[in-house]
Amino acid sequence: MRNSFRLSPLIALAVVASSLSGCGTINANLAAGVSDTLPHWAGGLPPDAPPRPGTAKYEEFMKERERKRLEAPPPKEDADKTSSSSLDPVH
Repeated sequence: MRNSFRLSPLIALAVVASSLSGCGTINANLAAGVSDTLPHWAGGLPPDAPPRPGTAKYEEFMKERERKRLEAPPPKEDADKTSSSSLDPVH
């Protein structure tokens, strides 16, 4: 009879510890999905965040990004040269 009183708190502690560890793993798996649905003001992703890899929009995003990378850059204006010509060089 005396041994059952010592075993009860250990079993209760084991049940509590296993339930807490189970909640931690579930929350880790749900965090990625839930954060996509939260608004930005509540801690969610900003509106200009790229789509996650593996989604349908990700391939379109990468193609558009590659197209913009290969596109010729716009010509630079000579405004930089005129503004710097009024200053003397410092040596």
